[in-house]
Amino acid sequence: MATKKSSSSKSSSSSSSSKKSSVWGLNKVSFWTIVAVTFLYAVSLVLSACGVNATVVHALQGVATAIMIVIVSILAWRYVRSKQMVWKVLYVICLLIVIAGIIVPLVIG
Repeated sequence: MATKKSSSSKSSSSSSSSKKSSVWGLNKVSFWTIVAVTFLYAVSLVLSACGVNATVVHALQGVATAIMIVIVSILAWRYVRSKQMVWKVLYVICLLIVIAGIIVPLVIG
C-alpha cells in the first residue's frame, strides 16, 4: 500500500513541476520581450530627441511593435488551437485587424 502512495505522489509532483516550468518559461519570455522592446523604444526616443530622421525612429518603433505582436499572437494561438472553430475565426479576424491597424496608417501617412 505504501508503494502505491509513493508512486502516486511522485506522479502528482512531476505534473505540478511541469506546470511550474511552463509558466516560468512564459514568464521568462514575457520579461525578456519587455526588456527588448523597452530597449528599442528607448533608442527611438533618444534618436527622436536628437533630431534623427523620423523614418529611422518609426522603423525602430515598428520593429518593437512587431516583436510584441508576434509573441502575443503565438501565445494566443496556443490558447485557441484546442478550442472550437469560432475561437479560431475570432483569432484570425482580430489578427487581421491588428495587422491592418499597423499597415494602413503607415501607407496613408
